[in-house]
Formats: sequence, structure tokens, C-alpha cells
Amino acid sequence: MSDDLKRRVESSGGEDLSAIGTPEITDAKSSRRWVERLPTWAKGLVTIGALPEDGEEERLKEASLVLTATLITAMAVVWVVTYASLGLYLSAAIPFTYQLITIVSLAAVARFGHFEVFRTSQLALILILPMFLQWSLGGFVGSSGVLLWALISPLGALVLSPRPMPWFVAYLSLTTISGVVDLWLSPSDIPASVSVAFFVANVGGVSVVVYFLLRYFIRGLAVERAKSEALLLNVLPASIARRLKSGERPLADRFEEAAVLFADLVGFTPLSDRLSPDAVVELLDDLFTHFDEMAEVRSLEKIKTVGDAYVVVGGVPESTPSAGEDIADMALEMVSFVVGRPAPNGGNLSVRIGIDIGPVVAGVIGQRKFTYDLWGDTVNTASRMESHGVAGRIQVTPRAYHRLKHQFQFEEREPMHVKGKGEFAPFLLIGRVERPTPQPRKLRTHKPAAQVFLEPSGL
Repeated sequence: MSDDLKRRVESSGGEDLSAIGTPEITDAKSSRRWVERLPTWAKGLVTIGALPEDGEEERLKEASLVLTATLITAMAVVWVVTYASLGLYLSAAIPFTYQLITIVSLAAVARFGHFEVFRTSQLALILILPMFLQWSLGGFVGSSGVLLWALISPLGALVLSPRPMPWFVAYLSLTTISGVVDLWLSPSDIPASVSVAFFVANVGGVSVVVYFLLRYFIRGLAVERAKSEALLLNVLPASIARRLKSGERPLADRFEEAAVLFADLVGFTPLSDRLSPDAVVELLDDLFTHFDEMAEVRSLEKIKTVGDAYVVVGGVPESTPSAGEDIADMALEMVSFVVGRPAPNGGNLSVRIGIDIGPVVAGVIGQRKFTYDLWGDTVNTASRMESHGVAGRIQVTPRAYHRLKHQFQFEEREPMHVKGKGEFAPFLLIGRVERPTPQPRKLRTHKPAAQVFLEPSGL
């Protein structure tokens, strides 16, 4: 996760912002793919049946079912061996049948796909076979409550199936039927110690499977949710995301003192015609990534990029008294970074920047794809300052000049006609006002009092 995302997540108070939307997920350092968290031996299992077009949540569900089926298959060895050693071959054949079907099914899924068939068959087997096993052992007591394993089916459906309720109804129905059938069954001749051990094994085994199924799925889901939140926080400020989550719509605010900066790369359109698509994107990504870092260290908010234009604001969505100074400092750094930088196919890059300070309206628009944007005269005027500006220079409005003139140096331009604003004289931002460096005070030396009294008076 980038430093910007860390800052935003921390400022969000760690809240779950995923309820706002589910945008496409990007990789983030702190939100590794859930597969990477598994032991080496399990990484091959979780990818069985996964298709390239499957989403991350779908892959997580598929992996959860595969690991659950594998765990039950491995644990079933204890029941098969024990029942067979007691001469209960029919009872031993039931979990052994589950093992065979599961192994064949996993091989078929790995070869042909069709994961939906595997999911349905597994839920059905886990639901039905414990009931048959219980009947073969003589009921609830004789089987040491083996029907409890069927509970994994509705719980698994709750996680894995789009329609879990039928599985839960089926589980309750089979449990009721087993209770009725139990009246006509005779318990098998199983030693009391073995019966007690199987009570513990059945309760403990089901608990282990359910716990690890839910733990794995919830953790994996949390990782994917964190990635979604990270991407959302790349689109919206954290405070705005929290307000959206609370259901506040429409979401709009007015800020009386916002500093708006428009930047545009000079001559980029003809330059892009001479570059390959990869070179264009690589160049813009490099420049805008550096701009993002400049904004981040000053707690400024990037609003958007349009083509080769970059828009950033200070004092939004939280008002700050230093917004104007921060924007001016960033503008100076942007010019220093871009101007004179070699272009990919020769020549040098240049940037033109416009700034205005004043009231704006900020808010969120859109339902499926959210956009946090600005509106108002200040935004339009800042854009005009950029489009009417000078390459390699920073042009500001008179009101921006009056707010910054004590901290920065400016050069006044000739009056010009600005579309929608009439005629006025803008200013070019030169740099910070150089404050004289305070000189260290020279300490006066005094003679010790004893020396004063001992010196001859000269009389």
C-alpha cells in the first residue's frame, strides 16, 4: 500500500468502507493475494477449477470448498479404519465412498472445470451420507451423533451458495426424519470407550472443519475488502468515504477559502502523436506520480487528471489556513521538476500552471463510479489562468496574489481579457520571499569585578 493510501486508511479510523461499492481491485503491498498466505502444499489445491475470468471473491469461495472437502477426506480415514477394524464394513464403506467420490470429483474439476457441479455434489454428499452412516450404526446414540457432520452442508452453503436456505431446510428435515427413524433402530455393538471417543471426534471434527472454513473465508474476504477500500480511498477522500457509507446523499459542501491549481503539459498533444502508446502512458504516469507525492506531503487533494492536465486543491475537504501557501509551494516544485526535463523523443518538457483562491463547491457525483469534483468561479478562473498563462510559469489571479504577496514574490503582467471574467492584470509567481537570515548577536565582554577594583586608577 502506498504512503498516500496508508495516510488515508489511518485517517479513516480503520472503518470498513467496502459497503460503499465494489470497484475493480488493484494489487497493494499490505493487501497481498490470499493465496500467498497459504502453506506451499495448499497453494496447488486452491487453484483447482479456477478460471481466468473468475473474480477474486469467486476464487476464494472455490478455494474454501476445495480445502474443506480435502480436510474432511483426510479426517474420514479415522472413521473408515475404526469401523472396519470393528467389523462394521457397511458403516466403513459410507465415509470411504465419500473419499472416493471427492478424489474423483477434484480430478474432474481440475481437468474439465464445472465447479458448480462439484459444489452441489459436495454439499449433497456432506448432507446425506452422515444420515446413512447414523442409520447403519443404530441411531443417534449408536453413531455417537455422527449426523452432526451434516451441519457443515448448510453452513458451507451459507458461504458458498447463492441460495443457502434450501440446504438449511433440507438439513432440518433430515434431522427430523432421523429422529423418527431412530425409534426403530438398534444400536451397534460398539465398545463404550470407542463410542465416547467418537462423540468427541464427531463434535471436535465438525468444529475444526467449520472453524477453519469460516476463518479462511472471512480472512480472505477481509483481504479482498481491504484492497477494495484501498482503491476507494484512491478515488475519494477518507472523510467523504465515511459520509457516503453512512448514507449521506447528496454529498456536497461549500468551502470559502480553497486554493485550486490547474497544470497542463505544454505541447503534449503533438508530442503524444510521435510516441508509442506505452511511452505516452509511461511518461504521464511518471510525472503524475511525482505530482501525487508533492500533493501528499502537503495534505493536498488531487481532484482528477484529464488527458495531460492535472487538478489539485488545498483546503478541501478539510479547511486549512495554509492551503494557499501549500498550493503555491507545490506549483513551484512542479515547475522545477518538469521544466527542462528531456522529452522521450528529443526536446524538453514544460508545464503551464494557473492558480486561484476563493470559494468552491465540492461534492460526489455518480452512483456506480464515484467522482469527487469541484465547481464554482474559482475553479473556472484557475483553469483560465492556466490556459492564458506562459509556458514554464505559474500565473495567479489578483485575489490569489493578495493572499500570498507577503510570503511569495510576484511579477505583475499586462492586463488581459479573460473569458468569462473580463479584463484584469494577473501575476506570475516567482518564488518564496527571501527572509534575511538573522545574524547571531555579538556578546559584549565585561571585565570581572575583581579586576576593575584592582587596576591602578592612574592617579
